[in-house]
Amino acid sequence: MGNLTRRDFLFGSAGMLGGAVLAGCSQPSSSAASSATAGKSMPLLAIVHTNDTHGHDVEAAATASTQGNFSMAAVAQLAADYRDKGYQVILIDAGDAIQDTPLVDQSKGSTAMDFMNACGYQLMALGNHEFDWGVDNLRSLKEKATFPFLSANVVDATTKAPLFDANTTITLDDGTKVGFFGLTTPATLTMVNPGNISGLSFLSGDDLLSCAQKQADGLRAAGCSYVVCVGHLGGDGSTEPNRSYDVLNKVTGIDLFVDGHDHKVENARMGGALLVETGCYLANIGAVTFEDGTISENLVAYGSYAGKDPAVDKLVTATNDEVNSALAFVVGTTPYLLDGNREPGVRTQETNLGDLVADAILWDALGHDGTCDCSYVNGGSIRASVQPGDVSIATVKSVLPYDGQVQITKVTGAQLLEAIEAATFETPKALGAFPQVSGITYAVDTSVAYEQGSQYPDSTYYAPAKPGSRVTISDVGGRGFGLSETYTLVSTDFVMNGGDTAYAIKQAVAANGTQSCEFDYEAVVSYFEENLQGAVREGYAQPQGRITIR
Repeated sequence: MGNLTRRDFLFGSAGMLGGAVLAGCSQPSSSAASSATAGKSMPLLAIVHTNDTHGHDVEAAATASTQGNFSMAAVAQLAADYRDKGYQVILIDAGDAIQDTPLVDQSKGSTAMDFMNACGYQLMALGNHEFDWGVDNLRSLKEKATFPFLSANVVDATTKAPLFDANTTITLDDGTKVGFFGLTTPATLTMVNPGNISGLSFLSGDDLLSCAQKQADGLRAAGCSYVVCVGHLGGDGSTEPNRSYDVLNKVTGIDLFVDGHDHKVENARMGGALLVETGCYLANIGAVTFEDGTISENLVAYGSYAGKDPAVDKLVTATNDEVNSALAFVVGTTPYLLDGNREPGVRTQETNLGDLVADAILWDALGHDGTCDCSYVNGGSIRASVQPGDVSIATVKSVLPYDGQVQITKVTGAQLLEAIEAATFETPKALGAFPQVSGITYAVDTSVAYEQGSQYPDSTYYAPAKPGSRVTISDVGGRGFGLSETYTLVSTDFVMNGGDTAYAIKQAVAANGTQSCEFDYEAVVSYFEENLQGAVREGYAQPQGRITIR
């Protein structure tokens, strides 16, 4: 990604803005932008940007295990500070704003729109999590938002028309036009419950690149001096060729790419454009400045800036207090940290929280069908750790925010092996498909390369060419393991519908149907209250040895 340089911030020799020290990477503009600015003085412009806030919209102080994050009130005030310094400000978000904490989950994203409206956001790209409650809910959020939702590559499967706006243009005071277009990761196909995106197509590969080139060319033709892609693609190797890197290396005419999805911090030149990303959870706020043909990123880290917009702060705090009050009921306690971290954690290895959640949904299902053998929870559905102390309903909802419905089906040993082999193809790298399990003992041999078979239908993932080459299942339900045996499997509707890499399980459901139980968070609450009798037992102090990574 190249070596980054540090420079003094534009506001004076002290390098300070409201007490914040800002690290910048000075980048020359692209040739297209340079030619557009030739012969005239461009206005000062600041694009303040966020991504992957995931409902972390109230300030949280740093702890021994967490970084700490800003509130939305800080975003609003930072934008105001730039305006006070003479900049015209455009406030944007690169997706995944509506889901992950009870603060926004309880309203299915509506409170996130309240906060963003109050801050004065002018556009956002659609992230994969914007689809977590379905397209109808997303349309309702769009009606509430005072700004457009952008995605050029999310289209109606029949008409090929964009679901919302593909692009928008913002005109500055002197008539300078800044064009924005949105892109959404095609991995949404497998990261969201397939039923929530029925009827949609996510352009990928060459189609994605052609779409992006068409957008850049069209905005240039419309007289835009700067073209900005607001993407939710990320640079993860597993999503190649649908990464921001792929777009910037093959599409011309983009000056700035504001990215999201992979939760990384980016600030580098690539393919003639500046690529920026803030990480996630409002740990940082980004601000790209345009001055005299120079484009620079200034990343504001939590703890370096104390500004807050009073009105937004009041709104966020009041909403948070109301949500916490409604979910404050304590269902139990834990003397141990229950590990819900992503990496290393529930997406790379067995964790004690993964064990507990898998045990809870299996226990819940046994109340409906006493023949259940095992359970399978995709690690990506576990979104937070549980700190030692009281465990409230709010805590459980922060761990399991998706309201996944627990379901039961019949699978063959061969289908189960294929599902686990496919779900661990990136191991030891992190992947949301990674199975946390109960009633299953399996091992992954990472010294063996994953060999791709055919691509799964309507998916970005591939079947394993040789199921069993990397994964060995030694036991299911205390019965040993056989490819031709039939097992009663418990999981959530996301997995049963073929989410992530679980196409083999989807095939089992097509043949055998499902029986529905409670929601996943309800199963965990009941497990705490009834099975654990309010206290996490010593057996959950560490992972229980169900999964071996070699």
